[in-house]
Amino acid sequence: MKAKELYELSSAELVKKIEELKIELFNLRFKHASSQLPNPQVIPETKKDIARALTILKQRELGLSAEPVRVEEPKKARKVKKESK
Repeated sequence: MKAKELYELSSAELVKKIEELKIELFNLRFKHASSQLPNPQVIPETKKDIARALTILKQRELGLSAEPVRVEEPKKARKVKKESK
């Protein structure tokens, strides 16, 4: 997961993502121990994703980065058909 994608998440979403990644890491370790993991390189990648997410969360706690502001795009105005007489 790219850091840019993590920066776009809110703090609550980020905490949820960290929990999901930790569960995924546990499952990957379990599969690796039972020799069912085809690509063991996934484990360090998942650890790095957890570290990235925790870093962003800590930066927000310290005020070094702001939480993203989501702005809804204004709805396009509908064209009104003129009645012809």
